Amino acid sequence: MASKGLKGIAPVPTATDFLDIVLSKTQRKTPTVIHKNFKISRIRNFYMRKVKFTQDSFDEKLGAILSEFPILDNLHPFLASLMNVLYDKNHYKLALGQLNTARHLIDQVAKDYVRLLKFGDSLYRCKQLKKAALGRMATVMRRQKDALAYLEQVRQHIARLPAIDPNTRTLLICGYPNVGKSSFINKITRADVDVQPYAFTTKSLFVGHMDYKYLRWQVIDTPGILDHPLEEMNTIEMQSVTALAHLRSAVLYFMDLSEQCGYTIEAQVKLFHSIKPLFAGKPTLLVINKIDVTRLEDLSKENKALISTITDDPSVQVVQLSCYSDEGVNAVKTAACDALLAHRVDNKLKGSKINNIANRIHVAVPKARDDVVREAFIPDGANARVRYDKDDPMRRKLERDIEAEEGGAGVYNINLKKNYLLADDDWKQDIIPEIMDGKNVADFIDPDIVEKLEAVEREEEKLEADGFYESEPESMFNSEDEREALETAKSSRDKKMSQDKNKMKNRPVMPRTAGLRTLSEMSRKLTEAGLDPSRIEARAEAIAKTRSLQRKRKREEEEAQMEIEDDADWEEDAMDVDEDISRKRVKSNTGKARDVGTGNHAPKTHRQLAGMANEQTSKAVRLRNLGQRQRNMHAKAGESDRAIRVKMPKHLYSGKRKAGKTDWR
Repeated sequence: MASKGLKGIAPVPTATDFLDIVLSKTQRKTPTVIHKNFKISRIRNFYMRKVKFTQDSFDEKLGAILSEFPILDNLHPFLASLMNVLYDKNHYKLALGQLNTARHLIDQVAKDYVRLLKFGDSLYRCKQLKKAALGRMATVMRRQKDALAYLEQVRQHIARLPAIDPNTRTLLICGYPNVGKSSFINKITRADVDVQPYAFTTKSLFVGHMDYKYLRWQVIDTPGILDHPLEEMNTIEMQSVTALAHLRSAVLYFMDLSEQCGYTIEAQVKLFHSIKPLFAGKPTLLVINKIDVTRLEDLSKENKALISTITDDPSVQVVQLSCYSDEGVNAVKTAACDALLAHRVDNKLKGSKINNIANRIHVAVPKARDDVVREAFIPDGANARVRYDKDDPMRRKLERDIEAEEGGAGVYNINLKKNYLLADDDWKQDIIPEIMDGKNVADFIDPDIVEKLEAVEREEEKLEADGFYESEPESMFNSEDEREALETAKSSRDKKMSQDKNKMKNRPVMPRTAGLRTLSEMSRKLTEAGLDPSRIEARAEAIAKTRSLQRKRKREEEEAQMEIEDDADWEEDAMDVDEDISRKRVKSNTGKARDVGTGNHAPKTHRQLAGMANEQTSKAVRLRNLGQRQRNMHAKAGESDRAIRVKMPKHLYSGKRKAGKTDWR
């Protein structure tokens, strides 16, 4: 996650990829067809458009890179100093400056060659000018290879930096290597910093977050610092120094009195005094770690004297803990957070803003006019209320008690209407009117509907008692023969249904889970069972091939028949030689040819298939369809689609060249 203030930056391509991207875009987005017979103004505009488009593409890509990378002068001093430590400020500014210069050079090249193209007098000359313009732009970009590679490495490292907010509440942990800093941050936050029994396990800043008094805190674990001059510190140590110098935080200086870290107490005290100027204006805590091994009271007089040089300062608070046994961990966290909160409040009170706010606030303090004691007023109703006691039989009945009496949860349904505030309590159980289309449904209900319904029911009962609805079913089959035929048909139908039922009973039933199986799946199962599936596979392939040929032959015959029916054009001969009858061909209303002499339609013939044998018909139709097949559009959206689907098409990057490399455009 990038640090707060360093936005997400898009990947920076290499110089070669940069050229491929821009020149491929120019090839795809601009026209590609030009002829020498075109008007010279059209030829000039054609090549001027390519030069301008290439220049715009370079300008857009370079501008995006320059705008996305942060400007050090606009960042928080901590972030600017951290980037200077990690990436070298001069090198960073130089790389961005080179890209900015390259952008201006490309703009100037495009401007010069567009001016020259206005005077191009032939297609060849305009083409050479365009080629020279794009070549010079490509040369300028190739010279930025090192700058682009450096910025890509910076981008990748920035993406891995932790999110550090310089303005929030921060606890900063520092000290010698291997004194327990990472173990402490793992205890009090959700961070997971690697802890190992050797020095310089932590090589960069790590951030953890925690909550204290409903506030979000960030805890920063810094790499270990050694006691030597600032000029001799490496990049790892300088990250700690940068955080101490620029972050407003509470500083927790960790010490290991057991000297298991590999450094003596004297060296740790000297380091504290060396970096003490960085603690100015910050609440400082001296954290004695590993008290499960050695406590402050167990030290010798000489070591206690060394520690006293730190503790004598009233601004330094001494706390002890053990990350191994968790003793004092929460106490240290609480002390550090309280100290930082108090320090931030004091700074706000000392600032100039407090005066502007205090002038607008007036706190009224009543003066002691007499010695009358004015106690708090408590209403009599509140005093008269009896404390609820569930064991008191005369207690106030709660909704929970009513629920238990009515059957408990799931059975009892609370009556919400009993708490309605109405003028008359008898109205609480009234049915709420139902409104439809702005009208009360109750207004349209017949008040005598119950009496009318009872009258109708009494009338129906009387009709049933009189036998009004009783009727003798007429006999459908009067004759004896019809009744016998009906019984015979019924017995035969029952017999057939019984047979079908027995057939279904004996038939193997496939379960629902059984579905279609492929040949490969069946072969695999047979192989796993120890059987040889080769004969089954051969037979299945033979059957599939035979069916494929049958389907193909049937499809061809259907196509031939459709062609015959679609292209039918009926003709007749001009003369019937056998009968010597002169005939005249006319066209009827139906569009078919008809003989005048006989009135019959002419025999059906097919012009395209005339003179061919039956076995030649299908072949001729197939060859004709093959020759008249529609053009393949080569997966293009249309004739104007000039998209190059591959980055380096073979026809542009293969074959012989006269001179030079094969990576030119």
